[in-house]
Parts: sequence; structure tokens; C-alpha cells
Amino acid sequence: MRINTQFWRGRHVLVTGHTGFAGSWLAATLHRLGARVTGIALAPEAPALFPLLAPRLNGITSHIADLRDPAAAPLVEKAAPEVVFHLAAESLVRRAYREPAATFATNVLGTVHVLEALRNAPSIRAAVLFTTDKVYASQEWVWPYRETDRLGGNEPYGASKAAAELAAAAYYHSYFAANGPGIATMRAGNLIGGGDFSADRLVPDFMRAAMRDTPLVVRRPQARRPWQFVMEPILAMLALAERLHAEPQAYSEAWNVGPALRDTVTVEELVRQLKQAWGDARMKVQLEKEPAGPPEAGTLAIDSAKLALRLGWNPVWTLSEAVAKTARWYKAHAEGDDMAEVTLHHIQEFLDAAA
Repeated sequence: MRINTQFWRGRHVLVTGHTGFAGSWLAATLHRLGARVTGIALAPEAPALFPLLAPRLNGITSHIADLRDPAAAPLVEKAAPEVVFHLAAESLVRRAYREPAATFATNVLGTVHVLEALRNAPSIRAAVLFTTDKVYASQEWVWPYRETDRLGGNEPYGASKAAAELAAAAYYHSYFAANGPGIATMRAGNLIGGGDFSADRLVPDFMRAAMRDTPLVVRRPQARRPWQFVMEPILAMLALAERLHAEPQAYSEAWNVGPALRDTVTVEELVRQLKQAWGDARMKVQLEKEPAGPPEAGTLAIDSAKLALRLGWNPVWTLSEAVAKTARWYKAHAEGDDMAEVTLHHIQEFLDAAA
């Protein structure tokens, strides 16, 4: 999959959730492509990637605001974007269990407020809403989920993101299908990459344990997930936005983006690869036989055939390459390197490999 770098040069783009993990990578990528970026998000929780990148992202207009508040809507109109990427969300499954009402408010009402803002911003030509593979009703089967499979969600995070998908579809068909902007959703697999400091996520938990020389406790080691480098869905979203801008009615639908099936591996296998990439054979790993905490799906895999057939998408980096790049980022961070430089270098490496 190739993107048209000329398309993005000087184009006004809005990114919600630009202070989050994936949002930071997206904002940095757009900045590198020469786009004029406005971000709307909550203040990042420390530590976070965005403050590390901010000194090198001169020109990005950053607004700290809560999209659950309708008062944030004028910021969208003021930015006058042609393209919108909506990534602002509660993205932590275990926090969503603890705070379900806040999760539904953020993921559903926040999305609705963005969609309302789109109705009142005549500049917008294309919008991509970032969701998750967890929007599907869990079947615990061996086949990867396709875009036509039933939406569901057996826990607050998945259900709230499925509801956001329904809201996006309703707004598109009610208000935009005739002559409005293109609206699409992108359902991504599990993201890995440098700069994720979240609690209760495997890669950040591994890196904290490795740097503190403490044992890593692994929940559900046999759970299978579609792991992919954070830039994979970003590239797909950029390409999709270009198509939406040119032909809004032809691409306004849901799209899966996930790894090759061989890279949909167990938690235990990912830990093995992380340990090998980190290079510390002494690191202790404790696999829980009966994990505590709320239930989670045993198997998740998504089918990206539609994206491949209609947009020419293929994964750029294998899982082993993604793990190696991720480990390299955290090693550089531990050694006090300039992480903006490291991140921008990884972005350029990825874009070069995709070209």
C-alpha cells in the first residue's frame, strides 16, 4: 500500500486523541508528511509519548479538551480541517471494566459529539474513526472476523466501541450519504510499538519489568491476539482517507486492519519474542495458570482481505520486525536518547519500507 505524500502536504487535518499512544504516532507521521495538524485530546497521563515528541512537532496546534463536552465542538469548526482522524477513546480494557459509565461516555458520546461537529464543518471531506477488533461479538472460533460479522462486545470496552461503530454508520446514512463527507471506521488489531506506557498492557508491562529487573506476571498466556506495529493501521488510515476524499460514497464503510495470520500468536509467544529482542536471558516470566481479574476473549483474529483487495494493503513489517523495533525504542529511552529523533526515524523507516 502506498500513500500519496503530495496529498498531505499543506492539508488541514484534525486528529482527536493526539496525545495518546497511537494518536501521537499519527500526529508525528502527518507532521512529517507536511500536513497542517490540529489536535484535540485530554492531557496525556505521565509518562507519555506526546510530550517527548512535542519539541519536534512545531506547527501542530494542540488543544486540551474533553470531547464529551459539547463545548469542544467549536474547536473542530475553528480548525477547518479537510480530513479528520478520530482516535480519542478509553482504550484500556481493564480500566473500562472498573469505570464502565465513563468508558461508554467517552467512546460513544465522545464519538457522537465528533460526528455532530462534522455536520457543522463544511470544510470536511473525509473522516476515519479508529476502533478495534474487539467490536465483534465473541464467538471463540478459529476463523478471523470479517467486517460482515455481527458486532457485539461482552465487556464495556468492546461494547462501547461497537456502539461507536453503529453511531458512525447511522450518522453517515442519515446525514452524509447523499452529498456529505466520506465517513469510515478502521478496526485494528492489538498495537505494539515504542512510547506505550499504559498500565495492564503486555508490552509496557514487559518493558517495565525488564528495566526494573523484576519478574513479569503474564495473564492468560494462551490467549491469541492479532499483534501489529502501530504504524500499520496508521498507513491504512492515511490511504483510506485519500480514497474517501476522492470518492466518499465508495469507501464509507468499516475496514479491518490486522497482521498476517501467522503473526496472530499467543501472549506467551509474544513474550518469548520480546525476551529474545530485549536480550536478557535472566529475565523471569511468571505464567499465570488461573488468571485473576475480569474475563477476556481467548482468541481474536481479524481478516484484512477487503483492505488488501480494494486498497492494495499488505503488512509492512512482520511481527518479529515489529518486536525488534519496539525493543530498540525502549532501550533508547532507557539510555536517555532523543526519543523524538528515534520515533521520527522509525516512522521514516516504515514509510520507506512501505513505498
